[in-house]
Amino acid sequence: MRKGAKAAIVSGVCVVLVGGAAYGGYNFVSALNGDTTTGSGAAPVKTGPPDGDEVKEASEKFFTAWEKGDAATAASYTNFPDAAEELLTSYGGDAHLTHVKITPQQATGTTVPFSVEATVSYDGKSKPLAYRSSLSVVRGTNTHRPLVDWQPALVYPELKKGDTLVTGASAAPPIEAVDRNGAVLTKEKYPSLGPILDELRAKYGDKAGGTPSVELSIRHADTNAAETPIVTLAKGRAGKLRTTLSASAQAAAEQAVQRFTESSVVAVKASTGEVLAVANHREDAFNAAFLGRLAPGSTMKIISAAALIDNRITTVNGPAPCPPEAVWQSQTFHNLKGLEPDEHATLSDSFARSCNTAFVKLTDDLADRGGSDALTREAQDRFGLGRDNWKSGIPSFDGSVPAVTGPDQAANMIGQGQVQMSPLNMASVTATAMTGGFRQPVLVSPKLDDRELATARGLPASTVAQLRQMMHRTATSGTAAHAMSGLSGSIGAKTGSAEVDGQAKSNSWFTGYRNDVAAAAMTQEGGHGGEAAGPIVAAVLRAGG
Repeated sequence: MRKGAKAAIVSGVCVVLVGGAAYGGYNFVSALNGDTTTGSGAAPVKTGPPDGDEVKEASEKFFTAWEKGDAATAASYTNFPDAAEELLTSYGGDAHLTHVKITPQQATGTTVPFSVEATVSYDGKSKPLAYRSSLSVVRGTNTHRPLVDWQPALVYPELKKGDTLVTGASAAPPIEAVDRNGAVLTKEKYPSLGPILDELRAKYGDKAGGTPSVELSIRHADTNAAETPIVTLAKGRAGKLRTTLSASAQAAAEQAVQRFTESSVVAVKASTGEVLAVANHREDAFNAAFLGRLAPGSTMKIISAAALIDNRITTVNGPAPCPPEAVWQSQTFHNLKGLEPDEHATLSDSFARSCNTAFVKLTDDLADRGGSDALTREAQDRFGLGRDNWKSGIPSFDGSVPAVTGPDQAANMIGQGQVQMSPLNMASVTATAMTGGFRQPVLVSPKLDDRELATARGLPASTVAQLRQMMHRTATSGTAAHAMSGLSGSIGAKTGSAEVDGQAKSNSWFTGYRNDVAAAAMTQEGGHGGEAAGPIVAAVLRAGG
């Protein structure tokens, strides 16, 4: 808990329509039936969305009470008054926000944008706060009154369910994060690092030698998430924290992800596991690069090919026929449109062309030779995945390749089914494939907090040689060739596209290496791997470490 501040929880809102007894929302039943009265002789009852006059009246009453600090009255003009009163009370209490001035803008339908100016004061220190937000007006189901549709983001745009606004001495001292060469890393220069620097501060601020600041911050409902500072009233002394990042690689990553929305990328130094860059382009602050859990598509074929080689099913130049379709336990699998079948294909051929059916056909052989959990053991024992024991320095996901039966056993081989990965995981997979050794990715040195890193056996030298041969071919003449064109040095890559129910386009995945740098990227609904994620990875590899 923050010193000198109590927490007021931002209550969540959930409307449940049971027997017409919900408080918020529209009276849909009456509207659909055209019923605008409560009975013979009763006064007319309005239904449907509020009109312009009602929107103006409800929002103005809400704003006026909020400005006066009258939380109870302001809350009474919302469809969830208890939740609203709790947060609005804390606005002038735990958050120490006063002199509130709200300026509404022109309404669009039932939505009213507005700006807020306030002063945050604590322990004799004060600073201004200004921001924009918006609200919507709905009709109460029981009262039929126009009411403000209560959401925590009304009070401050970044607030989510369960979050808290507090002002006081910060929970952790500030840090001055620097890259591997001593260059200062700031969220202003590298926006993707904002949430990550907050995480590093929360975990290592007291170890870096700094002293606390006085701040207005968001304390998140997720107790594992770092507080998000909003306004600093008094700066503490920042302690210096050295990271493994490379300022040049980070700059390239930041620029690359801006080309595609919902994109994330990670680069690691393959010989050490040190994270060189991590960037996200998202509307939220979620670090999908480290914490994403999505099917990786055909980038998974790096692990699947390794499993086939290690279990002596085939070799780089051994058979891996690519038929037009393959059936596994009653489920039919197809290749991407336009891929010509090749019954005489080798593993290298099918890998470079990303033939799904070749890997599906070999699923039976792998299960017979290595058991139904052969792919899981390969991922865990050789690549260090799926054991929930990575300690990178901030929260991260370790990947998941569960042992399954049925159609998902074959789907897992091509990165669908129940396989889940993050870009961090796939960058590590590529690093292991190119060096043979698993080195758990780290963002700060384990010496700082004596944390024990995950270990794995790694790959035999012969398997590494074959994987590098296949990835190099893919990068120079296979599905990754266009994205990797122009890159010099020792290169290799693998493309992937993962279909997701409800999405018009597949998720785009790409992983590759150049010399001692391995990188992986994912773009949600980006299409084929080389179309979106590919250029992102290539840009980061071009910058190097």
